[in-house]
Amino acid sequence: MSEEGKKLYVKIHATEDMKKLMTDYYIQAKTAPGTEKKICWITSGGPVEFLIAMDVIPVYPENHGAMCGASRTSVQLAEVAEEMGFSRDLCSYARLDIGQAVTGGGPIGGLPRPDFLLCCNNICGTVLKWYEHVSRYYDVPMFFFDTPFIHKETKEHALEYVRKQCVDLIEFLEKQTGKEFSEEKFAEVALKSVEAVDLWKRVLSTAEHKPSPLTCFDAFIHMAPIVTLRGTQQVVDYYRLLLAEMEERIEKGISAVPDERFRLVWDNIPIWYEMRNLGNLFASRGACLVADTYTSAWAVDIRVDEPLKSMADAYTKVYLNISIDLMVEQVISLIERFDADGLVMHSNRSCKPYSLGQYDIARMVTERTGKPVAIIEADMTDSRAYSEAQVRERIEAFLESLES
Repeated sequence: MSEEGKKLYVKIHATEDMKKLMTDYYIQAKTAPGTEKKICWITSGGPVEFLIAMDVIPVYPENHGAMCGASRTSVQLAEVAEEMGFSRDLCSYARLDIGQAVTGGGPIGGLPRPDFLLCCNNICGTVLKWYEHVSRYYDVPMFFFDTPFIHKETKEHALEYVRKQCVDLIEFLEKQTGKEFSEEKFAEVALKSVEAVDLWKRVLSTAEHKPSPLTCFDAFIHMAPIVTLRGTQQVVDYYRLLLAEMEERIEKGISAVPDERFRLVWDNIPIWYEMRNLGNLFASRGACLVADTYTSAWAVDIRVDEPLKSMADAYTKVYLNISIDLMVEQVISLIERFDADGLVMHSNRSCKPYSLGQYDIARMVTERTGKPVAIIEADMTDSRAYSEAQVRERIEAFLESLES
């Protein structure tokens, strides 16, 4: 996409602060081995607040996968796993993570060795087998945090089941770190997590304004701190800064996409290696993706007065742990709330829980809202599953339909 070589939308100044925050975090993680600091690899939907409260450094292979995708180093790492016998149909995050463990490849020279693992299946079932492999490879213990699937509503017995696992997790962390769990420290972390999540929600909500001060492509980039370091003061400070910039844009009438004409919602994980080009393709046609189902997954609600119970509820209700009917409700809610003109769905080869059922969701959304839906096929990090010409053709045809 040659014409998308440079950005057509407005740069966010706080991006440099976010890069510094994440760089400092990765430096701390990479230099931790050999010190008293413990490292825990954690799945993206896991309850990180417990790790922060125990002074453990959380490391997210999925975040690293996104970095590998954006830097276009993911395919070579995935191929290493495939040569080891892992199927190409396996999640590309898992494949490139297995590859980087063997080679130390990727934009930061591989991830630091974990001392233990925290695997939560509220995002998919693949993570369990993935983390079991990692546990064997590094010969480290793993805690499995099991969240029952929600078909229609959350049952009280299910929440109690998850709450009890929070207690078990505390015991696991005490054993792995040799430290005693402090309820006072945990309360402080939970409070900061609540504040950070509230700020993140407010950042995303600024896109309700017309024209929108940010796109979901911006949100994909700026979600890294809320995923990785939720519960820390640095993240609270950062999202205050980002929110202030978004509010200033609204006051000054600065639009993320110049001459915004269409407002769209995105569904599924970003196509990390193609974000710049896709963002500019939409922007060049005056289309702003104002909301998505992905970044809001980390806008979890935790009550400080009942942190364990509310965490059990919040971490069970994440978007990928609910039925198609509930997904439809959330998608329609985003379309109505952000006054969107249509929906763009990424049919993601790697993420089956996110992609199976999309055609049914698309049909139900159109039937209930009258809004058109475009479905593009790709993979979040494996560019071998991406056809640039086909995606461009579908997007352009979709945008032309909005003009008619």
